Amino acid sequence: MSLPPPARGISRRGLLRAGLAGTGALLATGSLASCASPAASTGASSLQVWDPFSGGDGMLMDEMIAAVSSGPDGFTVDRTILEWGASYYTKLAMSAAGGRAADVAVLHLSRLAGYAPGGLLDPWDLDLLAEFGVTERDFTPAIWSRVQHEGTVYGIPLDTHPFIAFFNVDLADQAGLLDSEGQLLPLASPEALIAAGEALAGASGGQGIVFGHVNDTAQNWRQFFGLYSQTGAEFTLPDGGTPRVDRDQAVRVASFIRELYGGGPNPGGLDYNGAMASFMGGRAGMLMSGEWELPTLRDSGIALGAAPYPQVFEQPAAYADSHAFVLPRQERPDAERRREAHRYVASMIKDSLTWAGAGHIPAYQPVISRPEYAELTPQSSYVEAGEFVVLDPANWFAGAGSNFQNAMSQQLQSMLLGNSSAEQAVDRMISEARTLLDQPNPVA
Repeated sequence: MSLPPPARGISRRGLLRAGLAGTGALLATGSLASCASPAASTGASSLQVWDPFSGGDGMLMDEMIAAVSSGPDGFTVDRTILEWGASYYTKLAMSAAGGRAADVAVLHLSRLAGYAPGGLLDPWDLDLLAEFGVTERDFTPAIWSRVQHEGTVYGIPLDTHPFIAFFNVDLADQAGLLDSEGQLLPLASPEALIAAGEALAGASGGQGIVFGHVNDTAQNWRQFFGLYSQTGAEFTLPDGGTPRVDRDQAVRVASFIRELYGGGPNPGGLDYNGAMASFMGGRAGMLMSGEWELPTLRDSGIALGAAPYPQVFEQPAAYADSHAFVLPRQERPDAERRREAHRYVASMIKDSLTWAGAGHIPAYQPVISRPEYAELTPQSSYVEAGEFVVLDPANWFAGAGSNFQNAMSQQLQSMLLGNSSAEQAVDRMISEARTLLDQPNPVA
């Protein structure tokens, strides 16, 4: 397969702006001088890989690397764990711009639009991946549509991690919300979800649905954008243009969120930890959050169930992101090391049943078709969310850990705390998006 050449000659000034795109932070750590070449510490036979996974995710990543590294065809891997957040993306951008990056790194697909256009990533060779058993057909269209820039593939997804509904099985059963197999019944309208909150509050003797958002930089946006996408409305932000947002639908969604968490059974003023504690303590029947909280919730000892975020509007949609493997730009990539990088990533995603232990939905569809995945509880209960996930608008300033998410979330927080109306919150969100669109793309 013939690949387009990566862009070259990125200036340090352009790089700094690229690394800070979507974060609004000033560079505090890391420099090009500190980014060693892949072979510097462990020899040319080692693959250098970067990721932001610590804690339970980090241990699972170690387990996966150990699995693909065993046997005569195994890999020698030098793994570097960098702190998740603005510093991770800045260091990734700087190392790529200097042409001395790791062989493989992990990137949120929602951030791809800030990296691929400026030549900070090298493209994947799809013929080579196919040789190792990975093709486009192995992924859902919803995720594959976000791995490309101008028709070229720059990311290979490891997972999807959607915003979902966790529920206390015992309380949901008492509230009459479960079917004969113990799964959550469809809550197919705004009224049905509000009524479910009231029923769960009656069963718990406390709260129904909890959602932690106060002072959080992303939760409000995650819930809003998933629900907004259920209306089928467009939310696109063309670079240099004006926001294409259906204001009426946005107000409709914001009004529903305000009603849902309007006090009473579903409190509207909880922070992230407060919502988690209330749910884990059995004082609430349902928690709206990301599936990445599965290990913590499972360890709490409650009877835990999970389901895709209820479809209360016209079409299925679930907010999500995706951890994807990328090839950071290298000045003089070695062909054999690149071949090994392709083989390594193919091996990792084919072994991603281990990764599902943390709650993430494997992006490689043959894994979720295995009987072992069907036996995972409650992961298999929300796997269908992977078929209709929606990610942030594909803009350089959007995505995981971005100022865009924070700006959107703060306007919705103001509304939920009673400081603005749904109409005011939406108008301010559109205004914030317009301000970001007025800024030139630093890597275009």
